[in-house]
Amino acid sequence: MKIIMLGAPGAGKGTQAKMISEKYGLPHVSTGDIFRANIKNGTELGKEAKKYMDAGQLVPDELTVKILLDRVAQDDCKNGYVLDGFPRTIPQAEVLDKALTELGDKVDFAINVDVPDENIINRMSGRRACVTCGATYHVVYAPTKVEGICDKCGSELILRDDDKPETVKARLEVYHKQTQPLIEYYDKKGVLKEVDGTVDMNEVFNSIVSILA
Repeated sequence: MKIIMLGAPGAGKGTQAKMISEKYGLPHVSTGDIFRANIKNGTELGKEAKKYMDAGQLVPDELTVKILLDRVAQDDCKNGYVLDGFPRTIPQAEVLDKALTELGDKVDFAINVDVPDENIINRMSGRRACVTCGATYHVVYAPTKVEGICDKCGSELILRDDDKPETVKARLEVYHKQTQPLIEYYDKKGVLKEVDGTVDMNEVFNSIVSILA
């Protein structure tokens, strides 16, 4: 079972990917994690990727797919995997499809966690992080006992720059332009499934389980 997770930043697709991974015993393959692992281990692919990253450039699609295929060729992926954070664009999806076809393989499900922009902005701008221990909270969904103070270590909480409404809006604009077209792309291939991401995360997960059943 090869699954791709789709959804806007803050839609909760990473959380769902982890839950799918745990329930079905499938590796949760995050492109960010793979890059970091290859660079840390000094692999040839990692060294190549690092050159682009050090120059402040995006890693080319072909190299990203090479690194990804290297990861999914490992034994733990033989029964499938959950892809999180890739593909982000139509060209990336095309390169991935071509590479999988050459291996006699294909994507089984592309699951889109659908959340309106307004919900995402409210959700992310309510996040708070502890400057000392890194614990995260939410002013509505996971508040602290004392407002603005970390339950774990008593330090001050902050709204990270990444979670500020203007930053979230900018990230959503990029998503709509570059990544949202993947929804139609996978729909045409007959593998797209959509779930309502505005409900409780366990309800979202139950919807995904019924799709995969």
